[in-house]
Amino acid sequence: MSAPYSAAPGERVVAMCGSPNVGKSTIFNRLTGLRQHTGNWSGKTVGCAYGRCRLCDGLVIADAPGACSLCACSGEEAIARDLVCFGGVSRVCVVCDAPGLARALPLAIMAMEAHGDVVLCLSLLDEAERCGISPDMERLSRELGVPVVGVSASRGEGLDELMRCLAAPPRSSEAEPPLRYSAEIERAVAGLRAAEPRLSRFLALGLLRGDSDLAASASAKLGIERAELIRLADAARREPPEKLDLEIAEAVSRRAGGIARAVIGEPPEPRARLDRVLTHPLLGLPCMLALLALTLWLTISFANLPSQYLALGLDWLSAELSQALGFLPDWAHSAVFDGMWATAARVTSVMLPPMAIFFPLFTLLEDLGYLPRVAFNLDGALQKAHGSGKQALTMCMGLGCNAAGVVGCRIIDSKRERLIAVLTNSFMPCNGRFPALIAVSALFFGGGLAAAGLVSALIMLGVLLTLLYSWLLSKTLLRGLPSSFVLELPPYRRADPAAVLLRSVLDRTLFVLRRALAVAAPAGLAIWALSRLGLLPMLVAVLDFPGRLIGLDGAILLAFILGLPANELVIPILLMLISGSGAPEDYSSLASLGAQLAAAGWTVKTAVCFLVFMLLHPPCATTLLTVKSETGSWRCTALAAALPLAAGVMICAAINLIV
Repeated sequence: MSAPYSAAPGERVVAMCGSPNVGKSTIFNRLTGLRQHTGNWSGKTVGCAYGRCRLCDGLVIADAPGACSLCACSGEEAIARDLVCFGGVSRVCVVCDAPGLARALPLAIMAMEAHGDVVLCLSLLDEAERCGISPDMERLSRELGVPVVGVSASRGEGLDELMRCLAAPPRSSEAEPPLRYSAEIERAVAGLRAAEPRLSRFLALGLLRGDSDLAASASAKLGIERAELIRLADAARREPPEKLDLEIAEAVSRRAGGIARAVIGEPPEPRARLDRVLTHPLLGLPCMLALLALTLWLTISFANLPSQYLALGLDWLSAELSQALGFLPDWAHSAVFDGMWATAARVTSVMLPPMAIFFPLFTLLEDLGYLPRVAFNLDGALQKAHGSGKQALTMCMGLGCNAAGVVGCRIIDSKRERLIAVLTNSFMPCNGRFPALIAVSALFFGGGLAAAGLVSALIMLGVLLTLLYSWLLSKTLLRGLPSSFVLELPPYRRADPAAVLLRSVLDRTLFVLRRALAVAAPAGLAIWALSRLGLLPMLVAVLDFPGRLIGLDGAILLAFILGLPANELVIPILLMLISGSGAPEDYSSLASLGAQLAAAGWTVKTAVCFLVFMLLHPPCATTLLTVKSETGSWRCTALAAALPLAAGVMICAAINLIV
């Protein structure tokens, strides 16, 4: 289920919130049996997920995006704030990680000020044990005046107790505040709440601090004029809002630190020896490139043989089905098997094996906690390009799927920087482009490490162009100053092999394959129709001249155009155009692919231009529709297609002229 959610009669909704990377979504999954995923890095969840509790009828849990504070400084924090303050939830469960309790408690304090019924879930107890931390949960419960439950979700400990606590009858909303401020602030809060009783203590404090975004949300949710809320806050306060904001923030920080020291003492400072290398100013980037090359080498080395066997199996299945459906008219039989089936089968055989290797490796790096180190290493370059450091995370997501990377840009606070990240995400090659990049690289430049190195170089070219275009956009269409963000490097964690395989196969490999097949089959039918009408040779002839200008030819350009529904279709369509058949062609091995490309007059220059254009061409239709959905603008969608196309044309034309 996804937001918004309307509770059925008899249902109660519990909001689950917490800082990024505290194990909140793991607990949510354990309680609901769903597979909501937030990786071992911040900002992965960008919307609320809802699920019914497995062992408690009538209890619905809402998993909010990771938020360090309810004083919203980002889109995900605003979603979490609105869920707690205006979502009509009956209870709030705040997840705090035991090793970082001092950093997590401010959110718990704010949640208690916003809602009268709060349960504190102390997570990652297994990590706390490894760090020598033994929290006193009874003392923590007394200090805050709320129930506290310790949980180790990875070991399944404490979940039953947490479920019972969440399902317990509602508590009184008149609980003692977790924190008393100065007499002046308390007087102003009391006066403001007396003037408008619908305001919670947290909302009153936010209005006194001059939080304009909170005032807008409160106005919309409570049906009060925004100007009236601001007038009431101005009348209640005697100090400038900036001074009150600083005083409130300092008081919350002192209270959180004092509670943490009383509960766990002074925790040892964690030091990850690996970070001395992986985030080193000189060694960080080479290590990143080496890991990328290793991932691609493993993908290249082990994907070719499964692709061959899968293609043979699908061909056998096609022959059996063709015989069984022999009663169909010739035109219908040809449309189904030479058009739709042939295209879908080629996409599956070429795309599935590399994905089945690449995605588990990528997911493993994600769960181990390496992706935040990538963001850390690229943050300086992105800041110089006037982008957001969080853009590095969306770029990593784009390596799997550009549509997912575009959606992931919601984690970027600044609207300007978010739009820059959306427009440049397609410079990162998605999984649909990797089969073609890998095959052509291995064919013309040697297999193994040589091909992996070349594909890694192409990815770095995409990174450099992302930085360049981010800088150009920030200086022209999207002027503005770069913002700052805090990225907490999570601890390295042991990945669960079963969870890695399950999520990489179900959430990524099969998801992307299903998306590709959904457009591949209709595209195959359209290609079949164009072939039967004799239009393909005409289109190839028309496109041949512009294709030659950029080191390609008309058949290659037409393959890219017809492959717009899915990047995986480019090679099969190209082979169909080369052979003159009426259906997309597959190749049983690199040797057979090389023979067909050689017969079409391919040279090393052609291969280089093809690789560059495969990296730099308009993203697939799914990504473009996602850009439209995220930006609400066809102009932005057209710009997202035009930016990589312009870069690809210019670079390929330069290569053609030089060679």
